Amino acid sequence: MAINLCLGILYAWSMWGTALTDVEKAGQPMTGLNEGWIYLTNAQASTPYSLCVIIFALLMIPGGKIQDKISPKFGATLGGLLLAAGCIIAGMMKSYTGLIIGFGIFGGIGMGIGYAAPTPAALKWFGPHRRGLIAGIVVGGYGGAALYVGPLANYLIKNFGLTGSFVTLGTLFAVVVVIAGQLLKTPPAGYVPPTLAGAGVATKGSTITNWEPGEIVKTWQFYALVVMFILTTQSGLLIIAFASKILKEAAKDSPFLIANSWILVSFGGLINASGRVGTGFYSDKIGRLNAYCLNCGISALCLFSLPYIMASGSIPLLFLAVGIAYWQYGGGLSLMPSFAADFYGPKNLGMNYGLIFLGWGLGFFMARLGGTIKDLTGSLDMAFYISGALLVSAVVLAKLTRRPMYHGETVVA
Repeated sequence: MAINLCLGILYAWSMWGTALTDVEKAGQPMTGLNEGWIYLTNAQASTPYSLCVIIFALLMIPGGKIQDKISPKFGATLGGLLLAAGCIIAGMMKSYTGLIIGFGIFGGIGMGIGYAAPTPAALKWFGPHRRGLIAGIVVGGYGGAALYVGPLANYLIKNFGLTGSFVTLGTLFAVVVVIAGQLLKTPPAGYVPPTLAGAGVATKGSTITNWEPGEIVKTWQFYALVVMFILTTQSGLLIIAFASKILKEAAKDSPFLIANSWILVSFGGLINASGRVGTGFYSDKIGRLNAYCLNCGISALCLFSLPYIMASGSIPLLFLAVGIAYWQYGGGLSLMPSFAADFYGPKNLGMNYGLIFLGWGLGFFMARLGGTIKDLTGSLDMAFYISGALLVSAVVLAKLTRRPMYHGETVVA
C-alpha cells in the first residue's frame, strides 16, 4: 500500500494540468515562481497524462514478468527510482517536452514496473475467498494517493512553483518506495493458500488450474476482460483528468471552492481508495460479475446527469455524482486482478494480469478525447454522455462473460 501511495501521483495530474493550462495564453511564458514554463492548451495538458497511462499499461507486462521471475522487491525498487527520475526531469526541463519525457515516458515506465509488484505478490498468499478484499487493500493505496498528493501538490506549486513541486515529490517517492519495496516477498515453493469451502460466489467461480500467459491469450475471455477493463477505466480517467476544472466550472458563485479546487481531487482520492477496498469486499460476497455490473450501471447514470448537475451549480450533487464515478473506477482496479486470478490462477498472476492490464492503459483515450471536446465546444458535456454510454455497454459485455474451463476442469466447491 505504501508503494502504491507513491505511484499514485498520476491521480493528482489535474493539479498540474490546471496550473499549466490557459487556452488564451497558450504558448506564452509564465512569470513568477513558474518563470521558464509556458502555458498549454487543454489538449496539450492532457497529453503527458495520457501518455503516462498507456506506457504504464504497456510496462505492466514486463513488470509482471519481473515480479514472477525475479522478485517483487526488485520490481518495486526499480519502478520507484524510474518514477522519481521522471518527476525530476519534468521539473528541471521546464517545458512541454520535459513533461512528455519525464512524466509521460519515465513516469509511465516507473509506474508500470512498480505497480506490477505489490498486488500479485499479495494475492499469491491468499485463497479466492479473500482475493477481492486483499486486492482492494493493496491497490487502495494507489487511489488514496490523491488524498494527500492533491493538496500537497497544490501547496508546493503555490509556494515553490511547478519545478519545485515535481522535484520534491520525486525525491520523496524514491525514498519511500525503495524502503517499502524491500519488504515484499512471494510464498515459498509448494505453498498452498488457505481456502474456505462455500465461502461465497467468488470462491465457486474460481479456477484450480494455473494458466500460462501463452495459454490465456488463446481464450476469448481474455479479450473480454481487456475490453471490460477499458470500459470501466475510461470514465474514471476522464473524471480524474478534469476533476479540478469540473469543480471550478460548477462552483461559479463560490470563490473559496474555485481557489481550492484540490478539494474535489482529494475527495476523489478518498472515494477511489474506498471503492477499491469496498468493491473488493462485497465482490467476495456477491461475486465479481455482480459487483462489476452494479458499479458500472450506477456510475453510468451519474455521468449522464453530470452536465445538468454542473449547470445547476449544486455542489452536494456534484460531489455525489463524481464520488460514484470515482468509486466505480477504483472498484474496477480491485475487481480485475481478482477476475484474473479467478479465471487463470495465482501462480503466473504478475504476467497474466499485466497482459489484461493493457485494458486500463487503453482507457486513456477518454481523457484525451475529453480535452479535445472541451477545446472545441468549451464543455465536457458530450464527453460525459459518451463515457456513460460506454459503461452501459460494459454491463452487457460482463453479463456475457464466464471464466474459461481448462480441459474439463471443475470449479472450486
